[in-house]
Amino acid sequence: MADSEPEISVSSDTIKTDVMLVGAGIMSATLGSLLRQLQPDWSICAFERLDAAAAESSDPWNNAGTGHSALCELNYTPQNADGSIDITKALSINEQFQVSRQYWSYAIEHGMLSHPSDFINPIPHVSFAHGADGVDYLRKRHAALADHTLFKGIEFIDDNDEFAKRLPLMAAGRDFSDPVALNWFTGGTDVNFGSLTQELLNYVSQAGDVYFGHEVTNLSQESDGSWTAKVRNLRTHQKITVHASFVFVGAGGGALRLLQKSGIPEIKGFGGFPVSGAFFRCTDDDLIAEHHAKVYGRAAVGAPPMSVPHLDTRVINHKPGLLFGPYAGWSPKFLKHGSNFDLIKSVKPGNLIPMTSVAPKEFDLLKYLIGALSESRADKVNALREFYPRAEGSDWELIIAGQRVQVIKKQGKTGTLQFGTEIVTAADGTIGGLLGASPGASTAVPAMLTVLERCFPRHFNGWKGKLTEMIPSFGQSLDSNPDLFSQVWNWTSKVLELDDQHTPSGSLGVASDPAV
Repeated sequence: MADSEPEISVSSDTIKTDVMLVGAGIMSATLGSLLRQLQPDWSICAFERLDAAAAESSDPWNNAGTGHSALCELNYTPQNADGSIDITKALSINEQFQVSRQYWSYAIEHGMLSHPSDFINPIPHVSFAHGADGVDYLRKRHAALADHTLFKGIEFIDDNDEFAKRLPLMAAGRDFSDPVALNWFTGGTDVNFGSLTQELLNYVSQAGDVYFGHEVTNLSQESDGSWTAKVRNLRTHQKITVHASFVFVGAGGGALRLLQKSGIPEIKGFGGFPVSGAFFRCTDDDLIAEHHAKVYGRAAVGAPPMSVPHLDTRVINHKPGLLFGPYAGWSPKFLKHGSNFDLIKSVKPGNLIPMTSVAPKEFDLLKYLIGALSESRADKVNALREFYPRAEGSDWELIIAGQRVQVIKKQGKTGTLQFGTEIVTAADGTIGGLLGASPGASTAVPAMLTVLERCFPRHFNGWKGKLTEMIPSFGQSLDSNPDLFSQVWNWTSKVLELDDQHTPSGSLGVASDPAV
């Protein structure tokens, strides 16, 4: 890497840079901004095939935007065969989100980001279940989480009047002979990852250039360990060669194919299974104003975690919105703006057995997807009515969500379908990439810290002081350190302007102190 001021060598068809970022989504933007802070003398270039940043999975209407912190997402607190609740994943994801939240606060204080409400807003996170089994599950979930530092203040509600007070839209017309319950956490957030990505990339571009409409078509490693990338300008069809010391592939569903082209042995055995989806978006401003919460239910049997139904308040460009879904679908594309040949092209000799062996193991998932594809619009409205009993289809428009590619990973002689994210890095640390979906964007900062640790071991120890300045809990568990958590929570709440984490004036009965 260069030791002087950031300088990118550019000729008409050749670019030389220290760091090459592939994709202009939240992962690349986060890694680039971290490196600008840690190593300001390194040059950085980003390449995006589309004409805008965050136009794929990071776009606010292409993802749930919950600020995944396991406060309400029930797939992170599964019920064991003995009836107990496994909260291991919930604790891990919440810890990771707190790291992201700290980094964003540091970025606000140091001018990397502008106004916090451009990308983050306070919204209660709520888990919803009905039926005797569902109520019992939420009661057990609350008991398992309530004593943990990260979940202090979580409430269990099974009173019908309180339910109606908190969630009037969901209560109207509901038959309460079917018992209902909630786990309610006031201190949740809505995150517009599109806006956040754009701001971070603006900061990254001060150390280099961001090339839109440029597709990376190939990656090859040179004898000195550096990388040569072939890039095509999709507007002019000009071919460009990029020489980089380090490459990060943050191309969402496109990451698998590029990492395969790189030839690194670490990607062998990995495959991908694409899942598309859609949301209902509310078109009635009066209905939108009646609901102020992210309410997550339980997934259908066999459904992938990304299909957990939710009635979800969004804040995009300072305007509230309301969506419901997602409705699962299927497409062979690995990107929303991808090719129908993406899946077929990803099949290689090294991942053929893992990919073909997954289908028999995931029969419930295949059955679920087939059923979802046969659903009519009326079926989709009926699913919405489980949350909002008086829903009328005329008040909702169907929008296509971002494409997700679930990781298929070699396990023994066969393969297994992974529902999380997978960080893949070369042994020599010169290239890394991220595969998978949920929890994704919300844990971008800890994910990129893992990339830094794996890919820059000679620098990482020297960076720890700066990392602790940016992320005060770096290397520590907040759940086991209540005093540190309190300090961090109060700091981030103030900087991100989340101090009054309550529903708007006129809504009823929500505590304003997340620690109460």
